[in-house]
Amino acid sequence: MSLSLQVEDALSYLDQVKLQFGSQPQVYNDFLDIMKEFKSQSIDTPGVISRVSQLFKGHPDLIMGFNTFLPPGYKIEVQTNDLVNVTTPGQIHHITPHGISVQNIPQVPPPQLQSQLPTPPTTAAVPLPTPPTSPVEFNHAINYVNKIKNRFQGQPDIYKAFLEILHTYQKEQRNAKEAGGNYTPALTEQEVYAQVARLFKNQEDLLSEFGQFLPDANSSVVSAGDLVGGRCSKLPIKHCLCGPQVRKALRSSEAYENFLRCLVIFNEEVISRAELVQLVLPFLGKFPELFTWFKNFLGYRESSHIESFPKERATEGIAMEIDYASCKRLGSSYRALPKSYQQPKCTGRTPLCKEVLNDTWVSFPSWSEDSTFVSSKKTQYEEHIYRCEDERFELDVVLETNLATIRVLEAVQKRLSRMSAEEQARFRLDSSLGGSSEVIHRKAIHRIYGDKAPDIIDGLKKNPAVSVPIVLKRLKIKEEEWREAQRGFNKIWREQNEKYYLKSLDHQGINFKQNDTKVLRSKNLLNEIETIYDERQEQASEENAAPPSGPHLTLPYEDSQILEDAAALIIHHVKRQAGIQKEDKYKIKQVVHHFLPDMLFARRGELSDLEPEDEDDEADMDEGGAKKPNGLAGGEAGAGGTSPAKPKLLFSGTAAQKLLGSDEVYNLFYVNNNWYILLRLHQILCARLLRIYTQAERQIEEDCREREWEQEVLGLRRDKSDSPAVQLRLKEPLDIEVEDYYSAFLEMVRNLLDGNMDATQYEDSLREMFTIHAYIAFTMDKLIQSIVRQLQHIVSDEICVQVTDLYLSESSNGATGGTLSTQASRAGPEAAYQRKAEQLMSDENCFKLTFVKSRGQVQVTVELLDTEEENLDEPVEAELREHLAEKPVFLPRNLRQIRKCQRGREQQEKEAKEGGRKSAENAENVKMECMFKLNSYKMVYVFKSEDYMYRRTALLRAHQSHQRVSTRLHRRFQAWVDDWVRSHVMPDMAADCNQWLMGEGREGLLPCTTVRESEILHFMSINKYHVKYGVASKGP
Repeated sequence: MSLSLQVEDALSYLDQVKLQFGSQPQVYNDFLDIMKEFKSQSIDTPGVISRVSQLFKGHPDLIMGFNTFLPPGYKIEVQTNDLVNVTTPGQIHHITPHGISVQNIPQVPPPQLQSQLPTPPTTAAVPLPTPPTSPVEFNHAINYVNKIKNRFQGQPDIYKAFLEILHTYQKEQRNAKEAGGNYTPALTEQEVYAQVARLFKNQEDLLSEFGQFLPDANSSVVSAGDLVGGRCSKLPIKHCLCGPQVRKALRSSEAYENFLRCLVIFNEEVISRAELVQLVLPFLGKFPELFTWFKNFLGYRESSHIESFPKERATEGIAMEIDYASCKRLGSSYRALPKSYQQPKCTGRTPLCKEVLNDTWVSFPSWSEDSTFVSSKKTQYEEHIYRCEDERFELDVVLETNLATIRVLEAVQKRLSRMSAEEQARFRLDSSLGGSSEVIHRKAIHRIYGDKAPDIIDGLKKNPAVSVPIVLKRLKIKEEEWREAQRGFNKIWREQNEKYYLKSLDHQGINFKQNDTKVLRSKNLLNEIETIYDERQEQASEENAAPPSGPHLTLPYEDSQILEDAAALIIHHVKRQAGIQKEDKYKIKQVVHHFLPDMLFARRGELSDLEPEDEDDEADMDEGGAKKPNGLAGGEAGAGGTSPAKPKLLFSGTAAQKLLGSDEVYNLFYVNNNWYILLRLHQILCARLLRIYTQAERQIEEDCREREWEQEVLGLRRDKSDSPAVQLRLKEPLDIEVEDYYSAFLEMVRNLLDGNMDATQYEDSLREMFTIHAYIAFTMDKLIQSIVRQLQHIVSDEICVQVTDLYLSESSNGATGGTLSTQASRAGPEAAYQRKAEQLMSDENCFKLTFVKSRGQVQVTVELLDTEEENLDEPVEAELREHLAEKPVFLPRNLRQIRKCQRGREQQEKEAKEGGRKSAENAENVKMECMFKLNSYKMVYVFKSEDYMYRRTALLRAHQSHQRVSTRLHRRFQAWVDDWVRSHVMPDMAADCNQWLMGEGREGLLPCTTVRESEILHFMSINKYHVKYGVASKGP
């Protein structure tokens, strides 16, 4: 076997590993890590063999296939019982599941290296210097394949075609080997190299490295005489005249050998003249005179072929091979190119360009696959902005490219105009067409003329006097057409930018509306505090401690003036609700203007006497479109000439009203679900209004600061239409001054509630005023509507009215708050208030709300009370005592069953007493306790008390059916096991298992004796194995 490792063997082995472990990619990655450690000499050859054998355990074909990559003197053999024998120079390693044993063997001198190398064919010519043939490492093959995959990452067809060529060649070689010389491969190494050369055009480094994997191809081009002899009879003998020139020009022996390979495959009629010219272009393209002589020698005519455009980047993809992780860093985003990196050529650089442009540092992005960080996805509005920018850029590139070509050809035309007729006839253009770039002008011409572009370029080169005016006229016509199209596109792009600019900046507003709708639901608000309550209870039970008391939520009210704005918006919406009765509207006004400010230690809102009539009038206007006559109250007013009776004020003279203007005070209020939801929504509304107000004040300060700076420093007076976004026509200028933003916002909310403004218009106006901070107010209408619904429940629901009445009655008793310093003196009245509230709200949650004003700061604490906990020492009410003293009434059939059970229980107690001390102790441990709720007569089991019950005949039945049930279940399980064994276990595998259990046929194990004994357990026969280890005896 040749020492030179073929790359197709490495690829085939990698494909086998991938196919075998398709569902376990980690195995494939571990294999590559092992090979990398071996290459870096972290592990030796026996170590890599041991790790590969363990990694591919159970796959003998892969373990045996690894022999291909082992150095001389190493061999792997797999036994039938998964025993792996590794032969190394002088030793044999036996790898078993229990360890590794080593056996020494006599040292055998290795065969000479020269005897294993293939003898190159001899020729009469003087041989060219060739590098010595050496084994190719397996890691070298893997790295080369990865280099090809990275180089053509954007062209996967080339990588697939490369693998197909190698697989076909490997198949041919395998068939020839199996036929034993009776089969001639249809694909030789020279043909493989030719196909790969055509595939890797302009990739000189890949071709050079690929030659290392083809030893036969190397031997076929080691002498120049081969090129002159019978195999190269297609080229005249004077071809040898260019040999020294080519060698001198290329300077590299490897490049020269690859050049000779191209000539060999041409003489074998594998490739045509045109393909040979394309293959040698990377070698001779840098030497125009030599390349021209070579094409003339071949008889190659450029006019008969379409001229190929030069590559913009001949080294495209090389940068992918650089290991940036090991390069010098600058921050986290930049890496320095290695000094060995060959910079691509640039013909248009000036000394200034070389001085200021960066050729060392490259951007090194962090991909999402390399880290757990997930970047934010672009919104649909950002995609619109990016698309507009891309389209604008592409059109600008087309226009600028066309304009640059026009300028170059105009300069050529002006130059021609100063020439005589003879000079014009002799004048020729080079590949750059009179400019500094070959690519830009070719692209411009190709964009206009399409497939005819090569002929046009050829005409410009050979006869510029005739072709330049024609092409120039065509370019100018296209310039006018494209400029007109650009003006039309600019209008479209401007409209799209104005429409999506502000939305593209608002990342939170898109998801906020949907999420906030769920947050404001009553169920979600209740679940929030109930979850906190349950977590606290669970923590107390785990620590075996009493549940801690204290608030579950704390809600701050930072600005009392915001309460007036919130009340104005709520009442504005209440007035326009035709479904709410007149009396209920007046009660709602009192709650919003009087009660809530009293509880929050704020000034009461004004409640005029005319508001009830105004509301009725507005309702009549809304329903009929014109003012209708008043109802009964209005009629009486007209008849009697007196105004209607003023409705009663609900919250006059309360204890909370008297605390206005004081500090270090508190109010106490026990509420149900509706009141709690109302106050939570009210606090959210006030918090959001305060955020908008704060943002408006901040923008006023920023605007004033900018105006002052511009006035003092620049001496300018900026108009509101001078902002960059307005100047770039990304948005329209606003008609509202910055100082009026907050008041305009409140007016827009009113219009939105009344239906006079569309939601989209409302959101766009907010974005224009408050930019990315506007999203918090997008659901303001939904929030106010939810508050009004809760207010309607509070003034109409019976329990809610009773909660309010209870507060008013307890307020006169001094149980609803006062100063913090005297809170202890009100403990008794407050406890009585809590008991009455819990009794009133026995069927729903009871919340303890404490409004505290300390050091000028107001906040509300919310505590969910456990209404199920009661004090057992309280006296039993007379009604309950009489109910429990009554004689129960039972049906006769139930009495018979009860008496029968009682007799059975007496018999069990008698047996338990006679059973001994243990039974008595068990009887004493039975502790099931329960309590009765005095308020609702509910039975509640005591925490950590337990008991158990079972039928008197259950144990006897279990003893009787145990054998039948156990046997049936075992038969069912054994049938499933037998079926699985028939499908998955071979006879030899079963025999190996029995031998392993008995300790037979296993090498490398401690000597032992295994005894099998049969035993009946749970009505089934089982086998028990006893192992007795003896003293290890040395064999012969």
